[in-house]
Amino acid sequence: MAGLIRSEDIQLVKEKASLEEVVREHVTLRTAGVGSLKGLCPFHDEKTPSFHVRPAVGHWHCFGCGEGGDVIEFVQRVDHLSFTEAVERLAASVGHELRYEEGSGPRREGGLGKRARLVEAHRAAEEFYHQALLRDRDARPGRDFLRSKGFTGKDSAHFMVGFAPRTGTALYEHLRAGGFTDEELLTAGLAGRSGRGMYDRFRGRVMWPIRDITGDTIGFGARRIFEDDRIAAKYLNTSETPIYTKNQVLYGLDLAKRSMARGRRAVVVEGYTDVMAAHLAGVDVAVATCGTAFGAEHIKVLRRILRDEADRAPARVVFTFDGDAAGQKAAMKAFAADQAWASQSYVAVAPEGMDPNDLRLRHGDLAVRQLVEDAIPMFEFAVRTSIERYELGTPEGRVGAMRAAAPIIAGIRDRSLQPEYQRTVAGWIGVDVDALAREVRNAPRGGTAAQVEHEREAQRRRAGESPAAEPAASQGPPPLPPVNPRNPDHTAERQLLQVALQYPRAVVEADFGNLTASAYSAPALALVHEAILAAGGIERAVTLSHGAWVQQVRDHADPRVGELVGELAVADLPVRMVNGLPVEGYVRGLVARLRIVELNSRIAGAMGELTRLGDEDPAQARELALRLQGWQRELQLLRAAR
Repeated sequence: MAGLIRSEDIQLVKEKASLEEVVREHVTLRTAGVGSLKGLCPFHDEKTPSFHVRPAVGHWHCFGCGEGGDVIEFVQRVDHLSFTEAVERLAASVGHELRYEEGSGPRREGGLGKRARLVEAHRAAEEFYHQALLRDRDARPGRDFLRSKGFTGKDSAHFMVGFAPRTGTALYEHLRAGGFTDEELLTAGLAGRSGRGMYDRFRGRVMWPIRDITGDTIGFGARRIFEDDRIAAKYLNTSETPIYTKNQVLYGLDLAKRSMARGRRAVVVEGYTDVMAAHLAGVDVAVATCGTAFGAEHIKVLRRILRDEADRAPARVVFTFDGDAAGQKAAMKAFAADQAWASQSYVAVAPEGMDPNDLRLRHGDLAVRQLVEDAIPMFEFAVRTSIERYELGTPEGRVGAMRAAAPIIAGIRDRSLQPEYQRTVAGWIGVDVDALAREVRNAPRGGTAAQVEHEREAQRRRAGESPAAEPAASQGPPPLPPVNPRNPDHTAERQLLQVALQYPRAVVEADFGNLTASAYSAPALALVHEAILAAGGIERAVTLSHGAWVQQVRDHADPRVGELVGELAVADLPVRMVNGLPVEGYVRGLVARLRIVELNSRIAGAMGELTRLGDEDPAQARELALRLQGWQRELQLLRAAR
């Protein structure tokens, strides 16, 4: 059998590789008695640690999920490797040269397995890109971009920021000369293949290496800096590969993990430059997602490092979001996952909606640190965000806001805080505390306004009344109202989504990415828009074939609109085509129409909040008034353009 590692070498690797050190790369451990350590299991979600390690005997076991084994089996499970690949990785880490059975030889030159080859290719690419940033004449715009963001050459070296040459084959030729095959480079996502041959996946962009928790480079994030870049998307990320799964990776985690574990604190920002700015400002626990929303898998990673356990003092997780609609939506998504934490999470939104990088540029390092320190509890932010769309100057608006806020208050884990928050929120809305308290008592914990009404229906049924038929739990979510072909708003919304699914390049330049689901009056079409965002956004679409893009959207869509996605992807558009794309004015007109709807809703909510604030909080009123003026100016421009 080819590729068999000698048994004595396997035993030596087990003896040389410290199980405790290997596990600590993924799990924060604490003492659990003589000779034993424990932490949160990396293989299943838990709030009370049941994962035990006994370094002296070289064995680990989880009493929650039943998994266990030695150091090789741990690496196999945590990094999804074969037995041989796990041994090869551990051997490389301890500096032991493996020997293979006579006549068999390793599967790759140098004894490296598939994963190790892909990691090595990324390491070589990282060094190549960084040297290109330092030396290439064509990289000057990249260096200028980094300087404009406040980063020195030393800062770029610390994060190994690089530049992808524009020639189209420079990296490919460099890695081929280093012994890597075409198939390895294709599998790694570093190169592509066309009818003309092999080419570099990234060209003419500033490059950030994305590393896993152990520090291995497994992918790249690339920012557009040239106006004539054929790919309009501002950021491109490595597509998923055997070593890179974007919903399990956090940029900067390899640098932040030790401080995170020591201080039991994490800060989640939105981009690569924000991570750099935060670390350089002294917030060395900052991380960011890589081209995807913060989700359940990211939470699992952070919980293990922070020892986010139910029986311990709470850790602190702060999310920073831009103050725009996209930032608010991201925050609400994070709030939806808040119950997965044993600890309390917080939200920090900088003045004028600045991100940490802009804040550092304008106000310095102290302002970034202060932003994190001044973060407000996630549920407080969620309440304010949920009620801002209601007209609090009307009885109907106040009742709607009260019903929207009640489930959030009911979801507060520390029940002793509920009375205080009821009084505070009642003041924000302008309702009687007792009235809000009644809504909170009737609300499901952590639910939504729709769930509250659903629970009321159930209560009336139990009382012998005759409410509308209540859907059984097994039937899933209630059906959506149909898209009305006679409604001109529905028609415009439908056509814009057709363009996004069929001709994504046509909407990239039309600011489609700035729209949120709140711009849609048809709930089903709003869900399709959310599926597009969940699939990676319109920037992701331009990197895929039509069939692959539509399938990704369907995979991320609410099951109730799966067929609608397929229908929109093939339905005819009532518009003239130019060079295979819908005419630009038609697409921009559709985006503008939806944006106007969205702005009108925001403006109405802001006017109501200004009325409520009065003279109570002049600073907040001024900030809101500035945002309101910006929305009104944008609305005027959109209307004038039409």
